Amino acid sequence: MKYTAAILTVSDRCSRGVREDTTGPALVSILEQEGWEIVTARVVPDEFEVIKAELVRCSYDLDVCLVLTAGGTGFSRRDVTPEATEAVINRVAPGIPEAMRSAALKVSPSGMLSRGIAGLRGGTLIINLPGSCTPATESLKAILPALKPGVDRLRR
Repeated sequence: MKYTAAILTVSDRCSRGVREDTTGPALVSILEQEGWEIVTARVVPDEFEVIKAELVRCSYDLDVCLVLTAGGTGFSRRDVTPEATEAVINRVAPGIPEAMRSAALKVSPSGMLSRGIAGLRGGTLIINLPGSCTPATESLKAILPALKPGVDRLRR
């Protein structure tokens, strides 16, 4: 099976060019080392409809196996990535964010503050990661061993 992925960095500052996106490239690197083909990596602002549209594009138009979002999972009023994800998924996958938060809590008590969710839209697994590089990469590493087996089951 060919494992395809899309990375979506959600950040007002990165989308305006005020700050460099380091999280997206770090996630790309980790997935590529594990044999994933990155179909697209984009930066979008913290806008509900924009995030939603990009998730739909990645899942249906690009038909990727996996979409990782980075950012927009905190407590700020502009953090709407989980809500946009919830609006497009058909089924939730609660064990994935539970595992990420469990791993994050071993490092810092603020790990419990991530509101990220995970779910399925058609044949695509969508997972919300934190926006900062270290928490995002640590979260991905915590769930990485389960991603290919999960996608194999999803795509049967």
